[in-house]
Order: sequence, then structure tokens, then C-alpha cells
Amino acid sequence: MTRTKQGPEPRRVLVLHGPNLNLLGTREPEIYGRTTLADIHRAMESRAQAACVTLESFQSNSEGELINRVQAAAAEGVAFVILNPGGYTHTSVALRDALTAVALPFVEVHLSNIHAREDFRRHSYFSDVAVGVITGLGSVGYELALEYVLRRMATRPSP
Repeated sequence: MTRTKQGPEPRRVLVLHGPNLNLLGTREPEIYGRTTLADIHRAMESRAQAACVTLESFQSNSEGELINRVQAAAAEGVAFVILNPGGYTHTSVALRDALTAVALPFVEVHLSNIHAREDFRRHSYFSDVAVGVITGLGSVGYELALEYVLRRMATRPSP
């Protein structure tokens, strides 16, 4: 890690949530559970802080805002992205292109098992360029993704 007068430079992780994930806890709880986005962030934040990692969560229902946030993340020194593209999983070549353009490694996360749902949900535009995919484990999937990211960051320190 780069050292400054204040100590080691913090590593940064961006958790990016796509459309309708702001409705977690109330939207189809039989599929997505009752855990809210705020609950997910709180659980991840405490683990990230323990590892001296800065965690930012960003949700948008707008594809353009998600793309802008990915592009900004690269310029801000974000080391890793945890991505739940929501409905854009199955439609957004543009968001995929943004992630590949900035070359930020990312883990794709889905609360429900997209392979056990409707046919159109079984294809992801992100899985083949993701470092890994976690699907069907509910909100725990985010925590598992963060644990993987923290371990990977520990074995590959920044220059």
C-alpha cells in the first residue's frame, strides 16, 4: 500500500446496485427476502471497516447513472466492484462495456437464483467478464462477495 503522513492509503470497494434494488425488503419478499439495501450495506460496512477498507454503496434505477458511477470509480481509485445489475443483467451491453472499458475487477451478485427463474433471466451480460458470480444466496451473497474481495485485495496489495 502507498503510505501517506496519515498512514496507509485506504483501499476502496464500490457496491453497485441496479434498478429496483432500492425496494428490497418490500418488493416480492418471497423472492428477494425482507432484508433492505440499508441492512445489506450496514453488514458489509462493519466488515469492510474491520479490514481497513472504504466501502461505498451506490444504487440507481438509471442505466446512465450506473455507467457514470463506474467510469468515476476508476478515476477515484476504486480497487474492486461488487455488482448487482438487477434487471440490467439481462439487457445492458452499455453497463457491461463501461466495466470492461475501465478494467475494474468485479463480482456479480444476485439475490435470487437467476438460473431457476424465467428463461430471460438466465442470461447475464456480465458473468463472462466477472471475476466470479454469486447467485441465489440472498443478502448473504453480498457478504460472501465482500469476503472474497477482501481476501483478494490482501493477496494483491496496491502498488
